[in-house]
Formats: sequence, structure tokens, C-alpha cells
Amino acid sequence: MRRISLLFLFIIFSTLAFCQVQPDSVVVDSLEVATAEEELIFKEDTTDFVYFALPSQLEYIPGEDSPELYSDRLACIEKNMPLIYNERVHAFINYFTVKDREYTRMMMRRKNLYFPIFEKYLAKYKLPDELKYLSIIESGLNPRAVSRVRAVGLWQFMSATGKYYGLNNDWYIDERMDPEKATDSACRYLRDLYNMFHDWELALAAYNTGPGNVKRAIRRSGYKRSFWEIYPNLPRETRSYVPQFVAITYTMNYLDEHNFFDEGEEMLPQYDTLQVSQYLHFETFANLTGACMEDLQRLNPSIQRNAIPESKRNYTLYVPKETKDLLSLNRLAILDSASKVGKKELQTLAQNTEGSTYGRDRIVYKVKSGDVLGSIAIRHGVRVNDLRKWNNLRGNTIRVGQRLNIWTRQSSGSTTSSAVLASNKSSRSDTPSPVPGSKTYVVQPGDTLWDISKKFEGLTIERIKSLNKLSNAKIQPGQTLIIGI
Repeated sequence: MRRISLLFLFIIFSTLAFCQVQPDSVVVDSLEVATAEEELIFKEDTTDFVYFALPSQLEYIPGEDSPELYSDRLACIEKNMPLIYNERVHAFINYFTVKDREYTRMMMRRKNLYFPIFEKYLAKYKLPDELKYLSIIESGLNPRAVSRVRAVGLWQFMSATGKYYGLNNDWYIDERMDPEKATDSACRYLRDLYNMFHDWELALAAYNTGPGNVKRAIRRSGYKRSFWEIYPNLPRETRSYVPQFVAITYTMNYLDEHNFFDEGEEMLPQYDTLQVSQYLHFETFANLTGACMEDLQRLNPSIQRNAIPESKRNYTLYVPKETKDLLSLNRLAILDSASKVGKKELQTLAQNTEGSTYGRDRIVYKVKSGDVLGSIAIRHGVRVNDLRKWNNLRGNTIRVGQRLNIWTRQSSGSTTSSAVLASNKSSRSDTPSPVPGSKTYVVQPGDTLWDISKKFEGLTIERIKSLNKLSNAKIQPGQTLIIGI
């Protein structure tokens, strides 16, 4: 009896000692966690919630794949533009944060090259600051980006739309590649689209596919007025466009939460401006001023031939700051020398390769059996004399397999996304194109792995199968394939 009493007392005192809550512990849902100077993490097997025990408190946040977490985070950064979460957006967040982290790291390195320019013009036109992320989807922050449908620059302007908004392009200079001018034009275009639809999601869709296609989708949907209501009636690539924008906006705002670390950033040299109205040869100018040719090219991406043509108006040339200082010591002599070298050669080249090509796009045509210059000219809507001039032909003789430069009339249209549309359109050339910034390709009807591998430089059937974990060569129209990393 005495043994039982002693045992009973021992149990009581042990229980009281165990149940006493220590001053620096936290209890949540009957789960007690000691927090003495350290952080502990507990994850229950039956839930997707992660519990964080902190020195002063214990809180929980949904797991990294939780829809609630993504939705909450998007709500936290939503300002003037709707950032709606759904499965489509989730898939693109997964792409930018998991599947192609290298692309996101590249955007981290490049963003400070152009974001200050974007922010300046967005503020000027009183547009949402979030629109600065749109260029990531359009061009991968590459001012020289050219899509397979000939959309050009950071904001991927087609020639006709660019000219409407003041961006001229010719054999020497393509202002669609000028970061300042193109951003100003893009802001005005986006402002006009918003004024047309009074909805930012529809304005973005129109930026991608053109306002006509968006209006057509609105009619087909029974005159619904939101992007997600007309979603099924939009072109396939446009359905992905707005979700991509939301996903990259999320990603660039939550880099730390997805373990992206600062790896440095790409930088342009400090620069000054020089007003030039006469012909100027880059290489001669660089040699005489000690400038780096690569710096001149990076500062002036819109100049296509490493030379500025003679003009009645001044052209703003960006030069490294130290170059401007050296130039001031002997300006007239340096500019005079740079105005003479290579001028005749470039003029001859322009005449031979361009001729009457202003306002045209160049394609490369591979001569097939039975082709003659007349039939090729009719097929492409050009003249036989132009075909001869563009290809330095003295007569009408051509051979099977020969490649001919043909300058076709540029199609009118709106801007297009290099991240989506560039990988959806069939190439008009037999020459492989660079892998687009999106690193993806949407399978078209009739496509085979062989066809796709021939569309892009450095791509093989085995590489496509490896990147997409394909066990066989079966693919379906509409399927999205990874074609680069």
C-alpha cells in the first residue's frame, strides 16, 4: 500500500513539472515548442502547412506550392493592375521559379540596365509601374531581340505599329531597338490601348495580338468585358500572355522567397551624348578616341551597320564618358576622319542588298526543282529585276538548292510577344532561328520532332526528348515543349 502511495505521488509531481509552461515557450494547437534562442520548424504529416517557431512567436504560412500563399502574395503587391491567381498563373510561376531558374537569374542581372528607363517613362505617362515587367515577357530585356515574325526591340514593335508611334527603321538605324525611344512609344501605345478598353488585362492582350482580335473575342463571347471571360475566344498565344505577365511580376517581387540570390548585375559604362549629323564610322571613331567598340555597340543598339548615315537632322550618339572628354580635345579632326572611312563601301553594300527594300522584310528562299526567277518573283510579289539586284545575278540562271535573298512587303500588325508568339509561328526561312527567350515552343498541327529540331539553332531530336523527358517521338498540337535552358 505504501509503495502504491509513493508511486502515485511521484506521478503527480512528474506531471505537474512536465505541464508547467516555461516563460520562453509557445503553445499552438496543443503543440508546445521550446524556442530558446533558436528557430525550429515543424511540418505535420497530415497538412501542407509549415509551422515556424520563432523566438517570440509561432506562426504558420502555407507551403510553397499552396494556392493560398501565391494568391496572398499577389494580393500584397497588387496596385493599379489586377494580379489574379489561378492554375494558369501558377504554372508560369512554377516555370520561372523552378523549371527555368537560369532565365530568371538572367533577368535579375539585366533589370537594372533598363528598369530605370521604363520607370521614367511610365511615370511620365502616369501608367502603372508594374508594366516595367512586360518587357521581360516581350524580349527578355534584350534591345536587339527580333522575333520570327519580325517584331523588334525591348518592346517588340512590328514595323507598321512602330512607325505609327514614331519609330523609324531603315538599313542603317532601327529605332525600335533604341531603349529610350521604344519605351516612350510603348508607353503611349499601352496608354491608348487602356483608353480603348478601360481594362488593363484587355490592354495587355491587345498589345500582344492587336486590338482587333480582342474586340473580335469580346463579340464571340457575347460581349463579356473581362480577360478571363473572353479567354476561350482569344488566340492561343494571347491566352498565355497575361498569365505570364502576372507570373513574372510575382517572381521579380518574391525572389528571396524562392531562393534567388544576387549574382551581380550587367552594367553599361557611364555615358554622355554626342549630336551627329554627318556620316560617322564607328571603328574609326573608336580607334581615334580610345573607345571600346563593344561599349559603343551596347550603348547604341539601334545602329545596325556600325555607322551613322549622313542626315539633315542630328542623331544622338551615346558614347562612354571618358571618350567624350577625349573628343573635346580634338573634336573636329576626329569627326572629320570618322566621316570618310568606309562611306563608299557601305553605300555600295546598301544599294546591292537593299535597293528598294525600305519598308520590307528579308527572307531567304531555297530554290527548288522547277523554280525560275519569274515564278519566284510572282510567288513573293516582287520584280525579277529586284531579285537579280538583291542577289547579284547577271542573268536568269539559278540552281536547285541556291539561297536567294528576297525582300517582301512588311505585314502590318501589332506588337507580338517574343516569349510566346515567336515560338508559335512557322519560320518563313529555311535558315534555323535562335532559340526564343521563352525557351519554349508550342507544337503546331503537322509538326514532328524532326521539323522542330530544324527550326532552331543547336537543337536536336535527342535534346528535345531529354529536356521534356519524352520516352518516344509522339507529340500533339498545342503541346508546349522546352527547347532551351
